[in-house]
Amino acid sequence: MTAKPAWLETAVFYQIYPQSYSDSNADGIGDLPGILARLDYIQSLGVTGIWINPCFASPFQDAGYDVSDYYRIAPRYGTNDDLRRLCAEAGKRGMRVLLDLVPGHTSIEHPWFQASCRHERNPYTDWFVWTDSPWAPAPAGMQNVRGYAEREGSYITNFFYFQPALNYGFAVPQEPWQQPEDAPGPQAVRAEMRRVMKFWLDLGVSGFRVDMAGSLVKGPGGGEATARFWGEIRAWLDRDYPEAVLVSEWAQPHLAIPAGFHMDFMLPFGTPGYISLWRKEHGDGGNHDPYGASYFDPSGRGNINEFLDNYLFHYNRTKDQGFIAIPTGNHDSGPRIATGRSLEQIELIYLFLLSMPGTPFIYYGDEIGMRSVDGLPSKEGGYQRTAIRTPMQWDGSANAGFSGAPAEKLYLPVDPDPARPTAAAQESDPASLLQRVRRLIALRKAHPALCASGDFEVVYKASTGYPFVYQRTGGGESLLVALNPSAQPCEALLPGETFAAAPEPLYGQPQPFTRAGGGWKLSLPGVSGGIYRRVDLLKR
Repeated sequence: MTAKPAWLETAVFYQIYPQSYSDSNADGIGDLPGILARLDYIQSLGVTGIWINPCFASPFQDAGYDVSDYYRIAPRYGTNDDLRRLCAEAGKRGMRVLLDLVPGHTSIEHPWFQASCRHERNPYTDWFVWTDSPWAPAPAGMQNVRGYAEREGSYITNFFYFQPALNYGFAVPQEPWQQPEDAPGPQAVRAEMRRVMKFWLDLGVSGFRVDMAGSLVKGPGGGEATARFWGEIRAWLDRDYPEAVLVSEWAQPHLAIPAGFHMDFMLPFGTPGYISLWRKEHGDGGNHDPYGASYFDPSGRGNINEFLDNYLFHYNRTKDQGFIAIPTGNHDSGPRIATGRSLEQIELIYLFLLSMPGTPFIYYGDEIGMRSVDGLPSKEGGYQRTAIRTPMQWDGSANAGFSGAPAEKLYLPVDPDPARPTAAAQESDPASLLQRVRRLIALRKAHPALCASGDFEVVYKASTGYPFVYQRTGGGESLLVALNPSAQPCEALLPGETFAAAPEPLYGQPQPFTRAGGGWKLSLPGVSGGIYRRVDLLKR
């Protein structure tokens, strides 16, 4: 399963939290027609893929990750025809749309689950994971809800109490109520999920980001069994929908990519190297840690090895099979990258993100430097995550241009800071973050060495972590990326054979490489970096 859709090679993705992006009908909630009206803006970023958080019918106790109908767009977002139009119009602009698939659980309001709750056997009795006793606690590693249904037993949940686990079987059943993978119930669920995917692919979507992708089959050996299921799905897609893409929320690329996913995310809960980049100082690093700050913190107390050790473990096992996705953030991972950072610090994060192998993901609003809005009451199961789900800030009009509804009717309040960034203000400022992000995306797409499959090689990393230099190679060119996120200037001496002539600056700090004896001295001011083309190789 090494064949990949060619369009992924230059892909940059943009994640949209639909209820907070753009409201077309002034009801206070973002919707699909609102996204459709903003497609020209999204295209102007240079992105080629859009990932939309769950938009299926739902009671929205968990922001749509509690599905009540997999075959219908939630009325608050529009209709199936609205999604069809969105996919078609995005395609005209060179962009593809991914939906968020939630295969592991439904809402307790889903008709499948309501039928499964009945005492009398019916076609859905075994579609969910039920124990055989309402009195026994859940087995280790699981959680259950007792006393909900008329049937004898309790149901296993995947996250919140209202998200009952669909039954993909147990790899090694250990109790009478634990069904094997080949039992009729698990087989029916698997077939149904494939029908769901086919339905939306036929409507025009280009693939799926898969929620909790590694947790379908339960019990010991469940990870390996789940991987086999996704391998079957990938084989089907390769045959019938070869341009379709699977992106996993597994946070274990060395497992997810061989299982059949085209890419997997680095995320806080599974790949700790991601935390070390720009989130560690927000409570993810302990006081016992001598490197108590993120690598991209100006204090200079970060350590690039915390990222590299974790990243290279996955990269070296997957680079010929699929891609690692590094996001600016997402609906679960806060705070937003702009929170507490200067324009130059944010730009340097983007310089790194958009020059690494794999597929970068930009969370809506991060391209203009939106900040977290702390202190909000939980909305739809968001809790502390609510701070990073506030409305997109379009302009200086009421509600930041997100909605024509009264402010008190908005899904979430707009950032109250009068100095909040907006897309409109940054359009006319060539030095704005928005314009810098556009230039970096354009640079990435213009140079094969910076694309998803370009080779990656560490050239220099200081014991203190600053500076960090790496090389990207592909398409007949080699580019060097040099970074110094510390506020203090730094220098490094590179061997003379690193390159034969000073590289050509493409972005960022003007020529930082100078001859020093038989080697090359790299000098970078605080919070600076750049991308440089090796001209010695171009002359050959």
